[in-house]
Amino acid sequence: MAGGSGSRMGSDIPKQFLLLDGVPVLIRSISRFLDAQPGIKLIVALPRTQVPLWKDLCERHAFTCPHIVVPGGITRYHSVKNALEKVPGGALVAIHDGVRPLVSQTLIKEMFAAMDSHRALVPALPVTDTLKSRDGSAPDPDRSAFVAVQTPQIFRSEDIKEAYSSVGYSTAFTDDASVARAHGIPVDFFPGEKFNIKITVPEDLRLAELLLTL
Repeated sequence: MAGGSGSRMGSDIPKQFLLLDGVPVLIRSISRFLDAQPGIKLIVALPRTQVPLWKDLCERHAFTCPHIVVPGGITRYHSVKNALEKVPGGALVAIHDGVRPLVSQTLIKEMFAAMDSHRALVPALPVTDTLKSRDGSAPDPDRSAFVAVQTPQIFRSEDIKEAYSSVGYSTAFTDDASVARAHGIPVDFFPGEKFNIKITVPEDLRLAELLLTL
């Protein structure tokens, strides 16, 4: 999923196209899946106006992997729905944020392997920070009752396609797992990775550059 504009990055270029150690963030994200699952079929959701830029970046960085490009929608939900129209039945679908370029091959491989005994898997980390309401009117929630979720989120294609076809859009849908759960699909958590960060603000890009050196 690379359909966002990246307004919080403060850049004229959408964050998925910014260079991370000389390589566009989106190419790095895709490459992690190509290395972990050779032969994987790729669908990339992009803002319609940014497709020419993406093609130019692929040429400049010799990124020749075949992939399908679909137009992103007005929200992430609509972008995913557009992409799922290109997905066949009987497949496993990993829906990943195009701006999570540090996801490990190990996580990808282990999650796909674990799908033998699950209908949906979402990587998650325990919440370690104290949570508070903005105005201080609500009591601090119990951290142990919450997790911080990441991507890739993996589903059986027939499940997630049916969920997106049957459940209408809601602002409560902040990720694909929430759509799946709204359709009655059981979603299980898988241990996430601390370094599987999402590039959202300039500090994230600098952190990712440092993590690449480890």
